[in-house]
Amino acid sequence: EIFGPVVSITEFKDEEDAVALANTSKYGLGAGIWTEDVRRAHRISKKLQSGIMWVNCHHRNDPSSPWGGFGHSGIGRENGPEAFEEYTTSKSLTIRTSDVPENWF
Repeated sequence: EIFGPVVSITEFKDEEDAVALANTSKYGLGAGIWTEDVRRAHRISKKLQSGIMWVNCHHRNDPSSPWGGFGHSGIGRENGPEAFEEYTTSKSLTIRTSDVPENWF
């Protein structure tokens, strides 16, 4: 996995081709979309297999947002509530304190 600053430029025919090219990578930590069309940004970001998305910027990090990738770019998430869930396990405990006989049914 290459860490920047690196810019890869590849020609593509249309949105579908661009998404297909991006999703052929076995990595998926971050992806950037540069466009003036916000609807296009939403449409493409839903299709890209990347854990972090930026539109018209790069490497802006909000500590309350989850950070992590798809594919070979790692397992789990850092930051946000997702990080808490990665490092904790829930458990259920019921304690009967009565001496009165109990009928389960």
